[in-house]
Amino acid sequence: MLPVKNGVGPSVVGLPKNDAKDESAQWRTITDFLVERFPAIPRATWLQRMADGDVEDEFGVAVTAERPYQGHIRVYYYRDLEVEDRIPFDEVILHQDEHLIVVDKPHFLPVTPSGKYLQETVLVRLKRKLGLDDLVPIHRIDRDTAGLVLFSVQPQTRDAYQALFRERAVNKTYHAIAPWNPTNRFPIQYESRLDEDKSAGRGFMTQCEVAGTPNSLTHIDVLQIKGDWAKYRLKPVTGKRHQLRVHMNALGLPIKGDGIYPVLTPEGQIDYTNPLQLLAKSIEWVDPITKQWRQFESQQELVLR
Repeated sequence: MLPVKNGVGPSVVGLPKNDAKDESAQWRTITDFLVERFPAIPRATWLQRMADGDVEDEFGVAVTAERPYQGHIRVYYYRDLEVEDRIPFDEVILHQDEHLIVVDKPHFLPVTPSGKYLQETVLVRLKRKLGLDDLVPIHRIDRDTAGLVLFSVQPQTRDAYQALFRERAVNKTYHAIAPWNPTNRFPIQYESRLDEDKSAGRGFMTQCEVAGTPNSLTHIDVLQIKGDWAKYRLKPVTGKRHQLRVHMNALGLPIKGDGIYPVLTPEGQIDYTNPLQLLAKSIEWVDPITKQWRQFESQQELVLR
């Protein structure tokens, strides 16, 4: 498999079996398949990647422009972006040891490559800065959210830390700024069932509440009140996508600066002056390797204005 290049690992695509009954699903070459599978990438781009040795199969054999199509194999390639603007905020490393790196992430910076973000992600920045090709995030937070993210340094101990999240053995605390409604009585334990929102016009990443057995739970309390706004402490017990944002919106308290809940706003020019007021403030757990209690806190603060 291709090695990490400029902090970015290769992407992978599986090649299906050619269907003899469907002439439209038959490809003469692997190049033909890739061009059809990824219509946004010109054939010339694939040919250049192949000429550079940046496309190969799962056995380490180079994929050339005229290599005949072969189903049931995986093809690895480097994804690149012609234009990627720098996100003008820096991550801060709070802790680093042989097993873990704890990072304080700014708003707007994605944790991992996705879509139009590649080099401008916490993971790729750290790999390039520290030279740690095996670095992997143990959990993730939204691009819009600021705060703490844990990364695993060694594959040998990775599962021990990932198990903490699977087994809900990590205590996470978030801070959020949202409207104040004196009719709500805090503290609140809010639970609901979350599922993908399939409504017209909603993105595939958005969530909504549906009928059924709850699969998400958040403890919510008030830290500070100032006029029509309040600062809240959110402690998620589960870790569903956008859980905190959906739960606060369901209480009639949409988080300030949220461009998804309740109204999905079209993505355009990023407004760096209006970040989502959600911060992964602290995290604590019993370390599975050292058996010691560990606690970290973000240096960032949300301020009621």
